[in-house]
Amino acid sequence: MPPHIITLEELLARLPRQARLLGLDLGTKTIGLAVSDVERSIASPLETIARSRFTEDAVRLATVIEKQQIFALVMGMPLNMDGSSGPRVQATHAFMRNFAKTCPLPFVTWDERLSTAAVTRTLIEQDASRAKRATLVDKMAAAYILQGALDRLATMARQQANAATGPG
Repeated sequence: MPPHIITLEELLARLPRQARLLGLDLGTKTIGLAVSDVERSIASPLETIARSRFTEDAVRLATVIEKQQIFALVMGMPLNMDGSSGPRVQATHAFMRNFAKTCPLPFVTWDERLSTAAVTRTLIEQDASRAKRATLVDKMAAAYILQGALDRLATMARQQANAATGPG
């Protein structure tokens, strides 16, 4: 793994008391973005970047990272349904490797299987039009991915606190 890609456990050990995380849902045509609050309890959809050349995408991401004061990035990992890696995983790793050359922040990856399907289903249940779903799905999928990582971080932090205090 590239040096900027760390585990969720490593991220938890490095996190300051208050810090925002940025969730990314990397697609072939768009990049969905979501941001956490500083306490890292809630992920909120932020925006969708229409992909162009990598350099332009990287500049746009860097602008968001600076404006939102991001500490680390949570990248959705598009694994196959059986958990194996395919071309989309390879493309995501390539994006992270290239972006890491310009961005010193750590990356963690999060399994994004079914995130778009879950978000689309929710939007359909809310009777959102096809056009409305198209504008929302990527940034909402990024929020879904980020929320999963935030929830896992919170669980890990509770487990550490319980282990430190011991029984009783």
